Amino acid sequence: MKVYTFGDQSKPVMMLFPGTCCYWKNNFGHVIEGLKEYFYVTIVSYSGFDETEHSTFISELDETKKIEQYIQEYFNGHIFAVYGCSLGGSFVSLLLSRENIHIDHAIIGSSDMDQTSKLLAKLQTALVMSIIYPLITGKGSRLAKKFISKRMNTQDENANYRKKFMELMGIGSGIDFFFISKESMKNQFCSDLYTKVGQQIQVPHTTIHVFYSKKMGEKYRKRYEKYFKQPDIIEFDLRHEELLLDASRWVKEVCKACQIV
Repeated sequence: MKVYTFGDQSKPVMMLFPGTCCYWKNNFGHVIEGLKEYFYVTIVSYSGFDETEHSTFISELDETKKIEQYIQEYFNGHIFAVYGCSLGGSFVSLLLSRENIHIDHAIIGSSDMDQTSKLLAKLQTALVMSIIYPLITGKGSRLAKKFISKRMNTQDENANYRKKFMELMGIGSGIDFFFISKESMKNQFCSDLYTKVGQQIQVPHTTIHVFYSKKMGEKYRKRYEKYFKQPDIIEFDLRHEELLLDASRWVKEVCKACQIV
């Protein structure tokens, strides 16, 4: 695992966690400039997903321990804010529930918070990996490349959102993800499904904000209310992580949640 940093170290620390199988630059590269006006920006690059390392993603819990160690070593165990994109919301939840470090403002970015048994997680992972691994890496599938091309060029009311979201995941970006192994991708996807984050999470002196994308459905609001006690649910009439695709608006909403501006 690596952590990339940007901006003035005297400003409040904001740590960003990428989504499922995402490369940190694709996930957050477009918000760095705007965000570092207000924060000292730190971005986690998960084990097995960084080109400068020869590592493998083991499990969500294993990676959480590495993140805790980093925060304890570099920030004395206390940071101002975190944002978890999709799967990153699970990391935020684990950091909160374990209480080994302290976070003032924890933002869950329209995460689905799916959780299931280890057996079902393995079955679901086996099905998904046959699609998502060649989609992201471009390895071993002409059908995947054909699918990408078709989806990127299909014009409908969701075309712009779909194109930007696929770019967020690195799909069709032209980047060679040679460094991402199928094992790392499988372990990340699977362990996110079976790792329990706890329920009714509440930490003294921590505000838990949820960027709730209403177009995902009411069931997700119920999940947030299940996993977090009295969360600050901020509604947007948007789709999954659609807010993050708009850099200036996303930075504004993050600052507003953290009471920076």
